[in-house]
Amino acid sequence: MRKIVALTLAATMVVGSLTACGGKKAEETKAEETTAQAAESAQGEAACGLDALEPVKLTIYSPGNENSVPTKTILEYKRLVEEASNGKITLDAHHSNELGNDAEALQSTRMGTIDIVFAGTSGFTEFYDKAKLLDLPFLFKDADQAYEVTNGEIGEKIFADMDKVGLVYLAEGDNGMRQVSTTNKPIHTAEDVKGVKLRVPTSQMYLDVWETLGANPVALALPELAIALSNGTAEGQDNATYHLVANATYDDIKYFSFINYMWMGCTMAANKDSWEKLPVEYQEILKEQAKVAAKYSFDVIKEDNEAARKTLEEAGVQFDDAPDVESFKAALGGEDFYKRYESESWYDAEIVNSILALNK
Repeated sequence: MRKIVALTLAATMVVGSLTACGGKKAEETKAEETTAQAAESAQGEAACGLDALEPVKLTIYSPGNENSVPTKTILEYKRLVEEASNGKITLDAHHSNELGNDAEALQSTRMGTIDIVFAGTSGFTEFYDKAKLLDLPFLFKDADQAYEVTNGEIGEKIFADMDKVGLVYLAEGDNGMRQVSTTNKPIHTAEDVKGVKLRVPTSQMYLDVWETLGANPVALALPELAIALSNGTAEGQDNATYHLVANATYDDIKYFSFINYMWMGCTMAANKDSWEKLPVEYQEILKEQAKVAAKYSFDVIKEDNEAARKTLEEAGVQFDDAPDVESFKAALGGEDFYKRYESESWYDAEIVNSILALNK
């Protein structure tokens, strides 16, 4: 009798084992198999599939300091990936200029000394022209739309050729919507910016926008901004709300206007060779969790913007929550503004039009 019981238990264990690692119990082949049973079986197969793979350790880097949103994002990504892979994928996270500044980090990732990088999209434009599409003004109505677009089919199209520069696109995170703030006058309509000495990044796109609007843009590196606002070299800046506080460039600011004129992204990309050496199962986890981490960056910046606004209000800054955004678009010439870039190799009218169509 004991022998019969032992054989029965052994058979049960074998059947259970087969179920966990891809086998099927007879009753599971029947049409009445429940959704719960199917889900449990799929989870068992996935876990077993990962168990059969060799562990891997990848380096991930963000040049920002420990309190920056990109650094917070890669640490969250590390947690998500290691949890989703049952610890089979380990991310060795570095930040705070440990592995170089943005330009150096991007070059190191292309060379393969860094496996995954998360850095400002503007840096990628130095060697991947098509990313300049995301610098076009009034392309997105808000950050939420930017997340959906850049982490969907359109985003994949924009970054589809990154393999040609040694990278694989994973996801697009947030770096804030650019607004306008000034030291000497409120900005409500496009007419109000005429003649204003407005600091902008050293980028032709930004210069084009503000010159067209009639301002006097001053291209300055960020470390020079606070002094420029103090001595009058600049009378305003175009930056995201939280940037003013994070970069301590608000001491002389008196007015802030939410014109949402340009969105800034942070791109997560992997070294192509490192990526292609990974099993498909690992690639799927890294890609899926990259989008989750990207959404995390949007959520964090939304919270940081709210906190920054309180700080700015306490400092006496006056906010215009409903400026005449349409006047800015009209002053640029509407969608005709984009036509000046039609001859540029990076410009893609189909992609631009597909994004603009979402706002109509």
